[in-house]
Amino acid sequence: MNRAMLKQYTKLVEFLGLTLGPSYEITLHDVSGKNSSIIAIVNGDISGRNLDSPPTDMALRAITENAAGRDYRINYNGLAGGNKVLRSSTYYIKDSGGNLVGMLCINFDDSKFQALSSQLFQLIHPDNYVENNIAIRSDILELTEDAPETERFNDSVTSVAQSVIQEVLSEDGVPVDRLTQAEKIRIVSQLEQRGVFRLRGAVDNVSKALRSSPASIYRYLTRIRSEKEESF
Repeated sequence: MNRAMLKQYTKLVEFLGLTLGPSYEITLHDVSGKNSSIIAIVNGDISGRNLDSPPTDMALRAITENAAGRDYRINYNGLAGGNKVLRSSTYYIKDSGGNLVGMLCINFDDSKFQALSSQLFQLIHPDNYVENNIAIRSDILELTEDAPETERFNDSVTSVAQSVIQEVLSEDGVPVDRLTQAEKIRIVSQLEQRGVFRLRGAVDNVSKALRSSPASIYRYLTRIRSEKEESF
């Protein structure tokens, strides 16, 4: 992101934080360089993140897919530490060529409002009506924790990488100690597509997870990237 754009959106983060209040976390990601980073954040205690926190798995996917032609994405589930469900929205910042250079994210913690709503229902409605409504809401939250479109907020690069690695390994369905070289290459290819190797230290994390040497992972990556260039 150029400096003028960076300054403009940084001020916007500050403005939104002051306007919306303490139940809203506002973050600004700069993804224009090799490694993406949070460059401004308000109310980071909501997700437990700070300026040193890595991008989420969903953010990595948006980066590798160049936001898939979208301008924004609204009202999807985010899952923070302690299984706190957030209502999240992201605005994709693009340059004049349509390339993704930043992301402005708003995460709303509505847990306090849900508690107040429950108390209000208890005052003005019969108990069984309240219980039915609470049960419906709880079922929705339980189902969305493992939904594929749920964004998970992590507090370290290691936790982001491990989260995606475990997801890919579970999709493959083969124990790590029984993976063939071809299967490991396929897994590395999937991790590459999801942007995991944009994270610092990702190669070491992947090599440990796949029980391979870092040199082997680098070799797989070189082969995958070479084949991708040849296909264009």
